[in-house]
Amino acid sequence: MWTAVAVAQQVGQNASTTTSDGTPILKVSSQLVIETISVKDKKGNPVSGLTQKDFAITENGAPQNIRVFEYQALAEPEYQALAEPTAVAMPPAPAYVKPYNKLSHFEIEPELKGSGKYRDKRLLALYFDMTGMDPGDQYRALSAAEKFVRTEMQPQDMFAILRYSGAAVEVLQDFTADRTRLLSILATLTVGEDRGYDNSTSGDAAASDSGSAFGQDDTEFNIFNTDRQLSALQTAANMLGRLSEKKCLVYFASGLRLNSMDNQAQLHATINSAIRAGVSFWPIDARGLVASAPLGDATQGSAGGSQMYTGASALAMTNRMQQSQDTLYALAGDTGGKALLDTNDLGRGIHNAERSISSYYIVGYYTTNTAKDGKYRRVKVALNRSDLEADLDYRQGYYANKEFNQFNVADKERQLEDALMLPDPITDLAIAMELDYFQINHAEYFIPLTVKIPGRELALAKRFGAERTTIDFIGEIKDEAGTTVANVRDKVSAKLSDTDAAEIAHHPIVYSTGFTLLPGRYTIKFLARDDETGRIGSYQTAFVIPNLDKEDQRLPISSVVLSSQRTALKDAIYNAQKRSAKAAEQHPLVENGLTLVPSVTRVFQTSQTMFVYLQAYKPRTKSASPVVAQVSLYRDGKRVFESAPAEVAKGSGQLNTIPLEFAIPLSERAPGEYECQVTVIDPTGGKVNFWRTTMAVR
Repeated sequence: MWTAVAVAQQVGQNASTTTSDGTPILKVSSQLVIETISVKDKKGNPVSGLTQKDFAITENGAPQNIRVFEYQALAEPEYQALAEPTAVAMPPAPAYVKPYNKLSHFEIEPELKGSGKYRDKRLLALYFDMTGMDPGDQYRALSAAEKFVRTEMQPQDMFAILRYSGAAVEVLQDFTADRTRLLSILATLTVGEDRGYDNSTSGDAAASDSGSAFGQDDTEFNIFNTDRQLSALQTAANMLGRLSEKKCLVYFASGLRLNSMDNQAQLHATINSAIRAGVSFWPIDARGLVASAPLGDATQGSAGGSQMYTGASALAMTNRMQQSQDTLYALAGDTGGKALLDTNDLGRGIHNAERSISSYYIVGYYTTNTAKDGKYRRVKVALNRSDLEADLDYRQGYYANKEFNQFNVADKERQLEDALMLPDPITDLAIAMELDYFQINHAEYFIPLTVKIPGRELALAKRFGAERTTIDFIGEIKDEAGTTVANVRDKVSAKLSDTDAAEIAHHPIVYSTGFTLLPGRYTIKFLARDDETGRIGSYQTAFVIPNLDKEDQRLPISSVVLSSQRTALKDAIYNAQKRSAKAAEQHPLVENGLTLVPSVTRVFQTSQTMFVYLQAYKPRTKSASPVVAQVSLYRDGKRVFESAPAEVAKGSGQLNTIPLEFAIPLSERAPGEYECQVTVIDPTGGKVNFWRTTMAVR
């Protein structure tokens, strides 16, 4: 007897196998591609009455046979507030619904075949990023959502409520048209979600494994890490992708700032996932219209130095605000949505998302291209009607699925190399990375690279029953011309049998290597793969190595490394190749056989000591004039700690390199977010330099 198994949403070659009793099984896999097509006439009105024969679809130029066809008729919204807004009761949740903070619902329920549940409905998901909003912004976002649901929700609207608070993306309410139910859920949301600084709070390390599609583990990977917010947003898009209809995700956040060292690969992966799932992002900046005084308001101290007189402080404040909105703008523009910025009427963002969904056609086909290569496929839709002039709005293409199963050694190597070249980054594995630079001579710089992977990834392999797993690493650095100037290929073996999964989850994997480069602008793409689970993570960013020899205004200094750990040289991994003892001694982070391991996440425990290391350079000075350095910690604009000034006069080498190091106990620091500032002064030369970053203690 032959058994045919059809697997939707998957691509692959047909394969045959047999069961244990010898019964042959034929497995047929295919991918159903769904396009939502809006057809409007010259006046902008939806065109109805078209049939399946009126459409022609091609994928990369190859004609496709339409197998799914449906028309969604949606009336234009007619806004009318409730006669008595207070009459909408807030009943307690039904007995089968748990309180919001204990919900274990992490999936959107798919539509049952033939149910027609979402037919002629607008699907809008309200997504609250509680980790990315201050309490005041959370209040404005929740108030705007409640007001819209209460006064402007249409009969054809169906809303879902999703929340991300650092642990997982929770579906607080699946799509429903029950206004009372939605209001009761919004009423239970609490303003002032914690950010996991205090160990007494329910941080990731203390939380139970929820088994969600996007489960965070170590708290330190959530703080300051925009990747986690984008990855959670990607998970929400994948949830909504189970539905064929048009979906709008209204994203409430207080900006989303990607700095020069954040993972650009995660941003691309999030956008690509939304395009694949047919989800458009409609971000709303919950800060509203912000008008800040040039030197800050009364809640913080004014900036010091000459920048407050030249306008540089005010310009920096404006730039920070604009940068935090750039990512929201990119998320919206690349997925077909529109960002709502600089307005106090937050409900307008929901209004715009609602009006964007008018009557449309659902057209589906089974692609003839069965390759699981993860490449972009261009889709073109045209009308076969010469008598009709209409504008078509649809998804212009999608990224194919990728299959990363267990292969032999040769296949695994080719798989990793192919993944490095894919335009659609793979972000199944969480990665944090730090790049630093230290000047070696007048031409070259040593670039230490440190990669950190949550221990939860090893715990996952442990649950699969593995006693040992291997983490593969591959990466390349390209210059401005696109030429590869450095690469790395390495692996690390981790033993899992001596500890249980719970203990492994608290010990992240740290990998280090290094490169020698010239000053300039570069891009790096780095991949890690767990050989046991097949999960792959990507990190991609641009970085600049300055030419310190041309620094005339300030005292030249290297990168500043923050660390809480020193590791014996024999236990550290420095390079893909084995380094000689002499080479290891020249490593800027090696001293007396111990390696200073950078804290990639810049999150520390109160029980730890924070080490601060940097180098100052005085190549044109032969005298033994001292350099004075100091470390300060600021919180809420106030200085809460200042180290004793360190005075170092002796330099070494042709650059007269002066190493500076501090050890700062954190036992007296309260949990929370701090600004760490390092000040380096050359009294004789009359030069100074500052370095500042955000760190956290929990």
